[in-house]
Amino acid sequence: MKLSGQQLKDFDELGYIFMPDCFPPEAVALLQREAAVIFSEQREEIWREKSGAPRTAFACHQYNKAFALVASDSRLIEPLQQLFGEQVYIHQFKINAKAAFTGDVWQWHQDFPTWHADDGMPDARAMNIAIFLDEVMPINGPLMVVPRSHKSGALKSNHDKGTTSYPLWTLDNETVTRLVAENGIVAPTGKPGGVLMFHANMVHGSSGNITPYPRRIVYLTLSAVSNAIKNPTRPEFIAHRDFTPVRSENIDALVDYARAQNALAAAAALV
Repeated sequence: MKLSGQQLKDFDELGYIFMPDCFPPEAVALLQREAAVIFSEQREEIWREKSGAPRTAFACHQYNKAFALVASDSRLIEPLQQLFGEQVYIHQFKINAKAAFTGDVWQWHQDFPTWHADDGMPDARAMNIAIFLDEVMPINGPLMVVPRSHKSGALKSNHDKGTTSYPLWTLDNETVTRLVAENGIVAPTGKPGGVLMFHANMVHGSSGNITPYPRRIVYLTLSAVSNAIKNPTRPEFIAHRDFTPVRSENIDALVDYARAQNALAAAAALV
C-alpha cells in the first residue's frame, strides 16, 4: 500500500496522517483476543502500571503469530519504505494499554529524543505506526498530538523516571505551552482497525483513563536500515538489535490466519 499524493502532503505539513478502517474486522477481532491473552501472562516483556494494571507488552511479535503478521503487514511497511526511500527494520514493537479506570498518563514527549538518548539512534528516520485495537474516544485517554510540532526538530528533553512506571524523556510545560499556542492539539479518534502514522519528532502524550472503556493500541516502530541504533542501553525486547529489513507480507495474510484460527476454534467447540 502506497500513500497518496495528498497523504504525503498532509504528513509533511502536519506530521501525521490517520487512516480509519485500515484493518478489517476479522483481523481486529483476532488481535483483540490475542492481546487479552498476552496481557494475562507474566513475562519480563510485559510492564505494568504502579497499580498493577497492564501498561505495555513489548516484542509480542516475537512469540505471537498474529502480531508477527502485523509487524510485516504491507499496509504498514510500504508507506515507510516510500517515505524513507529505503528498506526498514523493526526498532520496537509493543501494545500500549489504557486499562479502564486505572490507565496512567503518557507525559508530553517526542519519540526520537528517547530513541537517540537511550538507544543511540542517529537520526529521526524512524516512525511510530499506531493500530487501534479498541475504539479510541475523546474520553478514554486518546493519543494527543501537536500538529506541525515535528518542524521544530528534536527539542530539549528531561529524563522522567518517577511519574509513571515507564522512564521517558519528556518536555517541560513551557515548551508544550508554546507549541500548543502555535498549533493547537488534535486527538485522532476512531473505531478498531484505524491506523495513525506520525513523525518521530511529533510532540504527543495522553491523559489517564478514568472511564469504564479500556483502549489498547499496537505500536510498530520502523526505522530506515541506514539509521540502525549504535549504542543501545535498554533490553533487546525494547530496542531490537536485528537490523534485517522487514519482508512485506500480503495484506491478506492476517485475515487468512484469523479465518484459520476461527475454524480451529469452531472445530474444537464441536468436540
